[in-house]
Amino acid sequence: MKEMSFWEHLDDLRAVLIKIAVVVVAAAVVLFVFMPDIFDRVILAPCTSDFVLYRWIDSLAAMIPGMPPLGGDFHVDLINIQLASQLYIHLSTSFWLAVVLTFPFILYFLWTFVAPALYQNERRGVRKAFLFGVTMFYAGVAVGYVLVFPIILRFLADYHVSQLVPNQVSLDSYMDNFLMMVFFMGVVFELPLLCWLLGNIGVLHRDFFAKYRRHAIVALVVLAAMITPTGDLFTLSVVFLPLYILYETSALLVPKATPEHDSV
Repeated sequence: MKEMSFWEHLDDLRAVLIKIAVVVVAAAVVLFVFMPDIFDRVILAPCTSDFVLYRWIDSLAAMIPGMPPLGGDFHVDLINIQLASQLYIHLSTSFWLAVVLTFPFILYFLWTFVAPALYQNERRGVRKAFLFGVTMFYAGVAVGYVLVFPIILRFLADYHVSQLVPNQVSLDSYMDNFLMMVFFMGVVFELPLLCWLLGNIGVLHRDFFAKYRRHAIVALVVLAAMITPTGDLFTLSVVFLPLYILYETSALLVPKATPEHDSV
């Protein structure tokens, strides 16, 4: 293997970053053109009672005795309070959605930069991690969009400290929360991958998850309650279960402690 100088590595990294920038910008340009339709059909879909999650909860409520339906004609009317906000939101949303859509390509280009320094067996492990990480990222984005953000939106949009104070949701506030929750859940769903990597280098073992399972359950319940401050058990469970499944999946991906580790 030819040893490269620092400046040669820097040139390779610059080439990789240029490729990433070209792909992201190209995707952002395409998304910019179709952004009005994307806003109407995707981004603003949770603002109406026809959203898939609301209809699903109402259908479950009809089958489960004692469970109250969401009901009502839910609708959030967004307002724009700054002159340039709509243009800025148009540009920034195109960019961030481009990052989400091109996430596999971004990881692949970074992989081409790192791969020459790895052995063959390490490359096989990284390929598996790549596929798993991409899958989990998109799963987290889907959960954030379909589940977490709509629940938060519905609660906060209907919450009033006084009926004399109507809610008027600005476009900037809506998009900040939308992008934050979608990206947050995408990152959270990378937890199993992180645990798998830490397990492979011997930092984390399965016994850790068994030892702190009760603590983790309490922490996840608190986190779910913070995300969904609606107070009903069903909504809390809907958010808690994916987080707990992530915890158990992480435990399964981590190797058991070796006898040598137990004796230390």
